[in-house]
Amino acid sequence: MSALTELPNIGPVLADKLAAIGVETHADLAALGSVEVVVQIKEEDTSACYNMLYAIEGAILGLRWHAISKADRAALKERFDGAKQY
Repeated sequence: MSALTELPNIGPVLADKLAAIGVETHADLAALGSVEVVVQIKEEDTSACYNMLYAIEGAILGLRWHAISKADRAALKERFDGAKQY
C-alpha cells in the first residue's frame, strides 16, 4: 500500500483517490495543497467533501483533522468554495 496511508487521516480508499490524480507521496500532497487536491479529486469523484479537505490538510500537517482549529477549517472551506470545482 502507498506510503500515504502512513499519514494521519489517509486510509486505503483515500490513498487510491490520491494516486488517481498522481499524488503518491507526502511531498506531492504538500506541493499541491489540500484545496487543489480536493478540487482535482472532485473533478472525477463527486463524493469529495469538506471532511476530505480537512483530512488532507491534517495529513499535510501531520495531525488528525480534529486538531485543526475551527477558524482554520473555516478558512479552508472558504478557499475550497472559491476554487474552480468543475
